[in-house]
Amino acid sequence: MKIGILSCEHMHAQGYVSALKSIEGVQIAGIAEQDRAVGTSFAEKNGIPYFSSYEEFLKRDMDAVIITSANVRHADLAELAAEAGKHILLEKPIATTMKDAQRIIDACRKNHVKLMISFPVRYEPSVARAKQLVDSGKIGKVVAIAGTNHGKMPGGWFIDKALSGGGSVMDHTVHVADIMHWILKSDIRDVYCKMGTKVHDIPVEDCGLLSMEFKDGVYATLDASWDRKGTIDVDAWKQRGNLYSNGMKYSAFAGWGDDSNLLMIRDFLKCIREDLPSPIPGEDGLFALKVALMAYQSAKSGKKVTGL
Repeated sequence: MKIGILSCEHMHAQGYVSALKSIEGVQIAGIAEQDRAVGTSFAEKNGIPYFSSYEEFLKRDMDAVIITSANVRHADLAELAAEAGKHILLEKPIATTMKDAQRIIDACRKNHVKLMISFPVRYEPSVARAKQLVDSGKIGKVVAIAGTNHGKMPGGWFIDKALSGGGSVMDHTVHVADIMHWILKSDIRDVYCKMGTKVHDIPVEDCGLLSMEFKDGVYATLDASWDRKGTIDVDAWKQRGNLYSNGMKYSAFAGWGDDSNLLMIRDFLKCIREDLPSPIPGEDGLFALKVALMAYQSAKSGKKVTGL
C-alpha cells in the first residue's frame, strides 16, 4: 500500500511518517509541500521523494494521503485528494469553519473515498478502556465529565488565526470533545466559554474554560490551555503533589507503552484494505469543530450558546 503526505506544516507529520515506516507492506509515496525549503528538508530527513505541486503529486500511484497542513488549508487539500480518488487521513481539526468541514465530507462522499479524522487519543489504551467500561454499564449512567487538555504553546502558524482558526481552544477542544462524544454518543446542547491570553505574548488565546451540556443531559467541563507551568495538582486524600515549576521550560512527560499514532494509522490502513467504514468519520470531526466554534461564539458574546 502506498501512502502520500500532503504538507508537513503540522508537526505531527513526522510522527505519522515514522509510524508508516514501521508498518510492513507500506510504502511512502513522498511528501508534497508548497514551501520548497521546508519540503525538501523534510523529504531528505526521512528519505522520501519531494514534490512541490500537490496536483502533480496526486496524479501518482498511491492509495491514500495523510493531510498535515495548516488548519485553514484542510478543505482545499482534501477536495484535491478526494477528486484524485485518494483515501484521506486528515489532521484535526477537520477545518476552521462548519462550511469547510461539510465541503470535505461532501467531496469524499461524492468521490467514494474514505475520510478519517486524526483523533489518536481514541487509541490510547486507558481511553479505550474507559469507553469499554461505560459501554458495559459497569459504572452506571454517566452524569458528568471533567476534561483537561494542557500542553505547550506551539508557536508558528498555530498562533496566526488566519491559518489556525484560533488558539488553544481550537487546538485542544476538539480532542476532548471528540472523546466525550465518542463515549456518550450524544450531540452537544450548549456551550459556555471564557477564554483569554494569560501566559504568552501572542495574538490568540492561550487558555480557555468550557462548560457544556450534552443533549442526553450530561454536564461536562474542559480546561484547554497552552501552559502547565506554575500549577500544582493537589489531592486532599493522598499525601502527594505534582508540581509544574516555573523553573522548568516545559513540564516533563515520559512516553511509554503504545503509540496511539501507530494504532490509529493501522486502523486507517485496515479500513482501506478491508473496505470497512471509516473508524473516525468526517461527521465526528464536524461535531468536535462545532463545540470549538460554539466556545468562540460564547466567549465573544459572554453568553451560553445553544446550537450552531
